[in-house]
Amino acid sequence: MSQSTRRIVMFNNVSADGYFATPDGNLDWVVPEPEVYKAATQSLGENDTMLFGRKTYENFESFWPHALDDSKTAPDPHKPERRSEQNREMAVWINASKKLVVSRTRKNVTWKNSELMHELDPKAIEALKRGPGKNIIIFGSASIVSQLTKHRLIDEYFLVVNPILLGKGRPLFCELDSRFGLELIEANSFKSTGVVTLRYAPAK
Repeated sequence: MSQSTRRIVMFNNVSADGYFATPDGNLDWVVPEPEVYKAATQSLGENDTMLFGRKTYENFESFWPHALDDSKTAPDPHKPERRSEQNREMAVWINASKKLVVSRTRKNVTWKNSELMHELDPKAIEALKRGPGKNIIIFGSASIVSQLTKHRLIDEYFLVVNPILLGKGRPLFCELDSRFGLELIEANSFKSTGVVTLRYAPAK
C-alpha cells in the first residue's frame, strides 16, 4: 500500500482581471459570498498547516491574533466592521494551526505555532507533503504560489473570482515563465453576488 500524501491547496480571491490584491495590498474589493464562507469553514478540518510568503504572513499576523474576543462573532479581515460566526471559526482555526513562513529577511517569528523557513526548498516541501498531518493551504503569497507551481507541488487551485475589474494590482501568478495547464474540478456561480468559484488541478 502506498503512503498517503498531504495535499497543498491554494485558496485565493481574485478580481475578474486576475489580481489578488491592489498595488498596495488592499483587499477591500472582495465581495462577501455567504456560501463561499460557509463552505470554507466547513472544510477547515481537512487542513492543519498554512504556508506563507512574508508579506501575507505579516498581514495575517497583524490581524488574526487580535480577532478573538468574548463575542460569538469575529471581524472580517477585508472589512472589520463586518462580523460573523464564520469569521470566528476561521480565527480559531488560523490561530491554532501550524504556520510556515518563507522569508529571507525575518530573523524570527513569535506568532503561536509559527516556523520560519529562510528558503523555499522544493525538496523540503516534498518531504513535508510525505510527512504526517492533514492538508496544507496557501492564502495570498503570490511568489510562493508561482514557485510551487513551477515544481508541480500544488495539488489544487481554488479561485474565488470577484465581479470587479481592478485595472492594476498584484497578479497571483507573477513569476511563471511558461504555460501551465489546468483541469477543472468544479465550478459554481452565485447570482446574487456575481461571485464564481473555480477549482482546478494541474493538468496531467
